[in-house]
Amino acid sequence: MLSSTVETMQDESPLAARKVLTLESMNPNVRTMEYAVRGAIPIRAEELREQLKKQPGSLPFSKITPCNIGNPQQLNQKPLTFLRQVSALMEYTDLLSPEMIESTRKLFPEDAIERAKRNLSYVGGAAGAYTQSLGIQEVRENVARFIEERDGFPADPANICLTSGASGAVERVLDILVSNPNVGVMIPIPQYPLYTATLAHFNARAIPYYLQEANEWQLSIVDLERALSEARGQGIDVRAMAVINPGNPTGGCLLEDNIAEIVQFCERENLVLLADEVYQTNIYTGTNPFVSFKKVVSKLQSSVELFSFHSISKGMVGECGRRGGYYEAVNIDAEIMAQLLKMASVGLCPNVQGQMAVDVMVRPPQPGDASFEQYQREVSDIFESMRRRAKKLAAAFNSLPNMSCNDAQGAMYLFPRVELPPAFVAEAEARGQQADAAYCMQMLEATGISVVPGSGFGQEPGTFHFRSTFLPPEELFDEFIDGFRNFHEAFIARYSQE
Repeated sequence: MLSSTVETMQDESPLAARKVLTLESMNPNVRTMEYAVRGAIPIRAEELREQLKKQPGSLPFSKITPCNIGNPQQLNQKPLTFLRQVSALMEYTDLLSPEMIESTRKLFPEDAIERAKRNLSYVGGAAGAYTQSLGIQEVRENVARFIEERDGFPADPANICLTSGASGAVERVLDILVSNPNVGVMIPIPQYPLYTATLAHFNARAIPYYLQEANEWQLSIVDLERALSEARGQGIDVRAMAVINPGNPTGGCLLEDNIAEIVQFCERENLVLLADEVYQTNIYTGTNPFVSFKKVVSKLQSSVELFSFHSISKGMVGECGRRGGYYEAVNIDAEIMAQLLKMASVGLCPNVQGQMAVDVMVRPPQPGDASFEQYQREVSDIFESMRRRAKKLAAAFNSLPNMSCNDAQGAMYLFPRVELPPAFVAEAEARGQQADAAYCMQMLEATGISVVPGSGFGQEPGTFHFRSTFLPPEELFDEFIDGFRNFHEAFIARYSQE
């Protein structure tokens, strides 16, 4: 009886139907955020995927092909055996017990067993326990050795922080940079939407500079100077510059001379440099090898403040869901390093399996180890397949009417330019839609192929693009290309007649 009375009183209260948290009362910066990689088109793709499950044959395609995000294992990239073996042994430690070790040796190579034991020793045998906030010390030491071997210059483990993916690392650095709404950060256009979304979240200013499509997506110092001058002329406190190399969404890879120009520009203009280098092993051309910003900063003996980022999500590792990465801080004030430690401490620690995957990425099996040949073969197979698919998809795009595409020098993406028929552009604008987004939505509805419109990354005014991964399985690649070709040719023919 009492319960019924209380419920009646609550129902009759004038505040009963009023929510505290609404679109109007929420943080407006979150409301402003946009993230095209998981925007309207991927959401619609999931709806269509569910429809196919419930009503097979109800659509003009049999499956969704998710080319909107660099998620290799979603498209059947094989996990690296050694990494998974070490992970399995660390997760189920009974396999390493004296009672089971002989049976385990029949299933796992000796170097995977020894690596699992060693890595477990880093965490006191408890892979589910918190670690140091900056990450496991021994793994940070291995990251430092990896950087030294890659660049030929020293790296200090004290300057390395392990993170749950590179995205979290970028967000943390931007968080400490942005002290008021007038702070600006220079970002490339086109750019990965993480940057615009995070800056919107922090209520900061994104200062665009344009990559040069006609010059294989290199950076123009003249354009950097223009963008910076215009922003500072408006009173914006421009503090940093973000560079994505190899490029996302462009697939371009910066030449060392261009990197040196960028370092000198940032030093001259007193800008913190953020180097997003998560695709550093995805290099498909001999003309544009990967060169790290850390290496160039060291060669030039530059005093520029640098944060560089790497991840297990890309490359041939492709362990996106394990969320492992790191940043290295160079020439950063000691007091700021202490503040970064405090920020890491609030999150307690990065996830342990991600940290252990970083350890395998930077310290893979070596010559003479039981798993060396298999590891090398698996990495090579994945790499060569990606290179073939990148070349094949670029050739297909360039063979189509109203489309042109730079070859992928690196990363996992192509960013073709589409000359959309004026009749279609006018039709989309009349509906209040971005023309490239409308094109990509029609592609999805006709083929099941999910890509991201160029407007989600930013593009030169008056141009239209989309980003596609080249990750669909190689044995299905011809089918994927044929589906896209049939859609695009029919689309161009239809709207060119209007």
